[in-house]
Amino acid sequence: MSGNTFGTLFAVTNFGESHGPAIGCVIDGCPPGMALSEADIQPDLDRRRPGTSRHVTQRAEADIVEILSGVYQGKTTGTPICLLIKNTDQRSKDYSAIAQSFRPGHADYTYLHKYGLRDPRGGGRSSARLTAPMVAAGAVAKKWLAEHHGIGFHGCMAQIGELAIPFESWSHVPNNPFFAPVADVSALETYMDKLRHAQDSCGARIRVVATHMPVGLGEPLFDKLDADIAFAMMGINAVKGVEIGAGFASVAQRGTTHGDSLSPEGFRTNNAGGVLGGISTGQDLEVSIAIKPTSSITSPRETIDIHGVSTEVITKGRHDPCVGIRAAPIAEAMLALVVMEHALRHRAQCADVVVATPQIAGTATSAP
Repeated sequence: MSGNTFGTLFAVTNFGESHGPAIGCVIDGCPPGMALSEADIQPDLDRRRPGTSRHVTQRAEADIVEILSGVYQGKTTGTPICLLIKNTDQRSKDYSAIAQSFRPGHADYTYLHKYGLRDPRGGGRSSARLTAPMVAAGAVAKKWLAEHHGIGFHGCMAQIGELAIPFESWSHVPNNPFFAPVADVSALETYMDKLRHAQDSCGARIRVVATHMPVGLGEPLFDKLDADIAFAMMGINAVKGVEIGAGFASVAQRGTTHGDSLSPEGFRTNNAGGVLGGISTGQDLEVSIAIKPTSSITSPRETIDIHGVSTEVITKGRHDPCVGIRAAPIAEAMLALVVMEHALRHRAQCADVVVATPQIAGTATSAP
């Protein structure tokens, strides 16, 4: 009811605030018997954490995860897993000047009108810092899916502001601060430096893929796999659009080309993004998300205060000029949580039906 829990069979309840003592989550429904330690989770948190380059917020959070419950002698017990991440570098004073006004593009206005009060410190509950627990939960889901189905997850930046980023190789993604699939990111560095100098921000397009997917995950109507993916991605801070497969490019396609033809070797294309009729085809899940420009900028903006009087606001503090830079691990995590939910659902509903990656290989429309 309060919207803090994602999933049903693999339910993740997110808690905490940006400037509170800690953030974290409780995972209820993780199958027992899987080896799990903080070392399985920490690498994904390290990929998402702030302060990793000059192009993101300089808030120095180590984002060290602690497993408080649900694991005994190194294995999951089937009981709730509590993951805790302590906040260690809050600067609440940076937000004292805007406590009585509404920042354009932020949830200040809506939170105050919904709850009658709001936490102005870093956005409180609406902060993108609350994506860290979801990344931690996603790491747990990724491990189970890899061990039981061989499914892998990959995310990268496909566009930043006006700059489209061509796909070269997934191997480049971990080697630069943009999660860009290219060897040379000098143009992106220059672009971000100019943006920061102009005291402005930009949006981004993130691509996320699930590989080695089995056939048959998903439901035919209201719990379609692609519908749940869209729901999950729209739950990420600053996301304003989601595409599955060809997405909005489908508008300009013809039926003779959009429908993915089949051959004895598999699908010839993947305009459907790995989902037909709400059920996975065994091809890669192809998802793209559009992230809006960061709302926290130091340029003066027109607004009103809590009394409805016109005023001007400058958002000080440490902020990402493009929140999309650190979004790839978040999108991977949310996709993993959706696939995990559907894998457990399929196991419960169709236990006698073997779900396996098809032997025929599907062909994707985009780069591998």
